[in-house]
Amino acid sequence: MSLPCRAVLRQYGLMSAVHYPIAPNAEAAMSAPLGRAARQSEAGLAVGADVAFATEAVGPAFPSREAALDAYAGRVDDERAGAATTVLPEDRFCELRELAAARPPRPGTGKPMKPVYRGGRRWPAPLPTPRTIWRLSVSYWRIQPAHVEPLVEAAGAAAAAASMDAQALRARLSQPLRPVKPQQPLDIGLFEVRPPEAPHILMPDE
Repeated sequence: MSLPCRAVLRQYGLMSAVHYPIAPNAEAAMSAPLGRAARQSEAGLAVGADVAFATEAVGPAFPSREAALDAYAGRVDDERAGAATTVLPEDRFCELRELAAARPPRPGTGKPMKPVYRGGRRWPAPLPTPRTIWRLSVSYWRIQPAHVEPLVEAAGAAAAAASMDAQALRARLSQPLRPVKPQQPLDIGLFEVRPPEAPHILMPDE
């Protein structure tokens, strides 16, 4: 399907948008996302943090597409006979990609090549074509690093509270609340000033 056709279908609501996972990294997006959202604004509101769209490779490398399809059954479309699978439109945040495997560098890499004049060849034989591997690529809303720790702490506190019995939960709720850090001084309002003779007080300017 061409891109213009996809745009028209999405405009009239005939094609579902992808609901990307919300997570601090690609591994968490696959195993334990904090939610899913189609748009960046929705993702930010869902977790109360700034997010950015990211696409990263996860998991091991596979020597063939068939091996990768077997490992990630249900994550991507599989057209093979006997294992045909079609992923729902909103779940299409994973994709198998063929990549070139890393190969050892040629001896003397970084130095100018010298002609060899050997075997009827002027220049050294080119390196063989590198083998290819298959890896799963996941697209997700990545939570910005400054917001990851508070979300993890909140999730841990919620999990701990869920595991408590009624008596332990009552005892915890009866404890006085304590601030996590000293209270910051209040900002000066738009119509407030500090008089020079008494800078420790605020006075209304109007």
